[in-house]
This record gives sequence, structure tokens and C-alpha cells, in this order.
Amino acid sequence: MSASFLTQHVLVLNRLWQAVNVCSVRRALTLVFEGHAQVVFATEEGNFQTFSFNDWKDFSQQAPHPESIATVSFRIRIPRVILLLAFDRLPRKEVKFTRHNIFERDKNTCQYCGRVFDRKDLNLDHVIPRDRGGPTTWENIVCSCIECNTRKANRTPQEAGMRLIRKPKRPKWRPFVQISFGAVVHDSWKHFIDLAYWNVELGEEVE
Repeated sequence: MSASFLTQHVLVLNRLWQAVNVCSVRRALTLVFEGHAQVVFATEEGNFQTFSFNDWKDFSQQAPHPESIATVSFRIRIPRVILLLAFDRLPRKEVKFTRHNIFERDKNTCQYCGRVFDRKDLNLDHVIPRDRGGPTTWENIVCSCIECNTRKANRTPQEAGMRLIRKPKRPKWRPFVQISFGAVVHDSWKHFIDLAYWNVELGEEVE
């Protein structure tokens, strides 16, 4: 099988036809083969058909396509959208409070001097220090470079004569379509991601 095809992205719908995830072609074909999902295919008329693994295999033989992978005995077209048969939940409508997501929110930028740094050169700073009652929350944690963090020390920005470039806030629940997967979103996804949402849960928990 073509390794490049197997690692490409497939949109995953729950059984209510709502976009809930993205997986690899390898994982999608496994789910379809095991009977946990069906392939969703858009016809030229704009309708959607679903296929079991055997039906999709037969369809692939009838309509050869360049985006296909070869097994020992047959070729099968790679799916672009699959429908889970026993999952109806949507992701939780919040962005998880993680170190990664704080860096994402602040765009790897020190919130005091405004310069962009590699993440290894950034700290997470409590705007109001913890020993002064400052909570570990979205609204009190910002990215800070080592120099600014050292200058601020165990003080508030006002006490240190420093200013935040923007007030820290909890990130908004973001539309699925705005999330970058490092790859081009396939045309067949567009119908499903216009109203879909994605819960970003990445990175290390903030202590």
C-alpha cells in the first residue's frame, strides 16, 4: 500500500452526520473493515451515499480512481469522509487549559515585550503572582520570555513598571474549519465542516 495515501486525512462524522474528528486513511479503512463505520461518498448530483467495506471495494473496481491503494488481491479507493455507526456525541465545547493551548492563544509571543520566541525560550507567567492569590486560569496566565519573567519577578506588572500587550482571556470555542491540520482540507469535507466544531485538546496540562 502507498504509505503517503495511508497517512492522509479523513473526516470522521458521528452517526448524526456531524463532524467530530479527523483520522488517517489507514485508521478509516480499519474502522470500515471492522464494521464500525461506512464510507461517505458525494455523488455528482450532490447526494451522499454510504458504503460498507465490501460495497466500497466493489465500487472501487467499477470506478477506478488515481487516489487508490493496492492490496495483494485488489485496489481500493481511499475514503475522504467516513460515518461512525455507533457514536453520536460532539466534542466538549471548550478549549482545554493546557500549556500548548496557552502558547497557541498567545502565538508564542511574550505578552510583556511583544517579541516572538521559540517555545523553549518562553515561560508561563502568573500575571498576579500565585502567592498573592493569583489563580492558575486562562485569565491570569500569559507567555513571558525569560528576560521579562526575570524582570517582573514576584510582582504584578504595575509594580514592575510593565504592561501586558493584551489582556489574557479564555479562548473562544473555535470552528472546526479554522483549525489547521497541516494539509489542504478536501473538497468533500466542506459540506460537513461549515457548521462543525473542534475541541483542541493537545499538550501538557498546566500545573
